[in-house]
Amino acid sequence: MQKTILITGSTDGIGLETAKTLAALGHRVLLHGRNPAKLDAAAGAVGDVPEAGPLGKYVADLSRIEDVEALAETVAKAVAKDSGGLDVLINNAGVYNAADPMTKDGLDVRFVVNTIAPYLLTQRLLPLLGTSGRVVNLSSAAQASVDLRALAGDVNLADGTAYAQSKLAITMWSRHLAQALGDSGPVILAVNPGSLLATKMVKQAFGVAGGDVRRGAEVLRSASLDDAFAAASGKYFDNDSGRFANPHPDALDPSKCEGVVLAIEAILKRLRK
Repeated sequence: MQKTILITGSTDGIGLETAKTLAALGHRVLLHGRNPAKLDAAAGAVGDVPEAGPLGKYVADLSRIEDVEALAETVAKAVAKDSGGLDVLINNAGVYNAADPMTKDGLDVRFVVNTIAPYLLTQRLLPLLGTSGRVVNLSSAAQASVDLRALAGDVNLADGTAYAQSKLAITMWSRHLAQALGDSGPVILAVNPGSLLATKMVKQAFGVAGGDVRRGAEVLRSASLDDAFAAASGKYFDNDSGRFANPHPDALDPSKCEGVVLAIEAILKRLRK
């Protein structure tokens, strides 16, 4: 059965490879990117895949909360018109370093793109996902305890530290939201697609070519479609070991997970004023 799948950050790297993989299976893939030209190029590449299903294209800068809101609204309207629902949301977009790490709202761009934007997008699209959908959040083997002051933009962090904290934060809210919704919401899980794969982020951050991105795309395909993940809500899958595993201990602490979610909600409330 054809599924409708939104992949953020699908203009290159793991996101693009995942889009190609899912399109080749005949699924309706909704592509997202920040750069219109790159998004058009990605759509061309995905559309050229044999047996490719129908495509959608959406431009949004996920470092801007207003763009996230607009993306959610646009996707919701399009999906409701064309198919009535969204089967899978893959929150893949991510940032490791940037020329200016602070957004116009005074927040660290790593926390905004890697943690806050996917939280908001997921919340907005929950009605379309229902109880049968899946939310696949890109985590990482790099995880570090979250400084809530840094999450709020009050403390500056080095690139690697900010990235690791943002990836633990998305893992923490994934677990918290999955447990809060229970059977009334979609499957929500965090996935480390594999360390040091050949993405633009890895090349910029570490100066290495990296491993085959198809390894990351395959686990995202599995997390999106396979029965092995159907009862995995709230879990963390580590593709370095090829199994479900325990994330950083903070993600197993309900009070710390709740603290991260409350901090995100406070930031969003502040930005809406």
